[in-house]
Amino acid sequence: MRFEPNITFDADLAGGADFGGLPEWDLSDLYKSPDAPELARDLDWHERACAEFASEFEGKLAGLNAEQLLECVLRRERIEMVEGRIMSFAALRHHQLSTDPDRAKFLSDCQNRITSSSASLVFFPLEINRVEEDALDALFHSNAALARYRTVFDRLRARRPHQLSDELERFLHDRSVVGSSAWIRLFDETIAALQFSIDGETFNLEGALNFLTDHDRDRRETAARELARVFGDHVKLFARVHNTLAKEKEVEDRWRRMPTPQTGRHLSNHVEPEVVEALRNAVVSSYPMLSHRYYELKRKWMGLDALQIWDRNAPLPIEREETVPWQRARDIVLRAYSDFDPRIAAVAERFFQKGWIDAGVKPGKAAGAFAHPTVTDVHPYIMLNYLGKPRDVMTLAHELGHGVHQVLAAAQGEFLASTPLTLAETASVFGEMLTFRRLLDDASTDSERKVLLAGKVEDMINTVMRQIAFYDFECRLHEARREGELKPEDINALWMGVQTDSLGPAFEFMKGYETFWAYVPHFIHAPFYVYAYAFGDGLVSALYAVYREGDPGFKQMYFEMLQAGGSRHHGELLAPFGLDASDPAFWNKGLSMISGFIDELEAMET
Repeated sequence: MRFEPNITFDADLAGGADFGGLPEWDLSDLYKSPDAPELARDLDWHERACAEFASEFEGKLAGLNAEQLLECVLRRERIEMVEGRIMSFAALRHHQLSTDPDRAKFLSDCQNRITSSSASLVFFPLEINRVEEDALDALFHSNAALARYRTVFDRLRARRPHQLSDELERFLHDRSVVGSSAWIRLFDETIAALQFSIDGETFNLEGALNFLTDHDRDRRETAARELARVFGDHVKLFARVHNTLAKEKEVEDRWRRMPTPQTGRHLSNHVEPEVVEALRNAVVSSYPMLSHRYYELKRKWMGLDALQIWDRNAPLPIEREETVPWQRARDIVLRAYSDFDPRIAAVAERFFQKGWIDAGVKPGKAAGAFAHPTVTDVHPYIMLNYLGKPRDVMTLAHELGHGVHQVLAAAQGEFLASTPLTLAETASVFGEMLTFRRLLDDASTDSERKVLLAGKVEDMINTVMRQIAFYDFECRLHEARREGELKPEDINALWMGVQTDSLGPAFEFMKGYETFWAYVPHFIHAPFYVYAYAFGDGLVSALYAVYREGDPGFKQMYFEMLQAGGSRHHGELLAPFGLDASDPAFWNKGLSMISGFIDELEAMET
């Protein structure tokens, strides 16, 4: 997620003129500008509201009746909405040009003010977690409006065994802006400023990574080696960032009596550790029959003795070199959504019409893609780095799925709209599947079908196998860091261990690939986030199987699941579809879809 005056950018990368013009964000629905009077007003209001909230409720939560506790929750929710609006505006501006020191300062200043103002709110979860269970149950039973927030209380109270003293919790809150947040910002600004020289031109990270899907193998190799060179030049800094954040996490986890480094993420995701372990084990045991088997097929298709890392996402030899104009990508995705449910397509279309997408690759812009929900009284924003690749169409479908999910869930309100990561990928991956199936149905030749199937298998391997390999890498890194400082070569070795296991014997690994852990933002921004992708893909594969079986109530159940946001546990949301993620066999259903696609590709060889 990435200048110098003399940098030149390919026309496609910089302006997107060849794509028919790419949209940019209009952030005015948040604030008109950094010096907008509304922003100053909201910052001042937030400071007063936090102080008044603490003055009225601190030390008194246990004695509130149901109506008073409801008022307390609603006021806390309003405070969170205002701070969310402020920080969304500051962060999105920074993502647009993260090398700009003024934007970085603005983001930091906003974060400092919000952190300072909200320090007085730390008491709220601490006191809630000291209320007796029976007393809370009685309040919920006496007031339906309050009971609606029970999920919020359940998630807070799941952290009761890991709660520190009030003084320590306030200390951790206050130091956050110079702790992990500062290291994350250092990482982001370093990544944004990286420069890669390929074929006489200079590119940012997104532009350099794009060459790894180029039809020209020599160009792919050049890009891979240049990526390795630049990562290697900065590997000591990236190792320092990982060491510091992992150690900070270990210290806090120890004080909180977290049994594993992953526990905090599981609590945030509202998912049981055994469910994640079942997913992880199912995926790892499937490596030989899925990723290893597919890459051996690809090695044969490409006529190579061994695949190199620059061949992993390479197009097939029979694949036509194609640039997909923006308008066509838009039409493909909206048609797929509309064929499934016009209500979904109508929500998705608003993103194109209202300036909610920033699509072009530009100097200093953050790499990658995301959908940011902002706050429930505004709307989400989608960021892409659109380069016209067929895979970029699937990325558009993915992020639009997130956006639709966030729009539909907004009616739940600020506390209940946000979906745990384990369910946050549902609509995005389902949107990808709808788009893929639409393209597959439209394929007119066996060659087109083969290219589409291979692309989908690679995407699913990247989403499932690769993300679980990332998860294993994080688990090993955090465990090893508990034993002491990790040198860059120590982290490199951990990375290569999981890469060898997951990619299989079809690959040889160039010198330098051992540093490719360095640029993955999820390891920095959200430790152990990555299993959510595999969770979402497996869940969607099972959901899609139910859809293909023709259940007439599926579309309405799916729509209502998206509307529910984070108001219910994943078990409750999946029950209407007859699915249970706690059943280890559940994950094999999703993996069987990948296996079925590979079976079809193998059949094409006979």
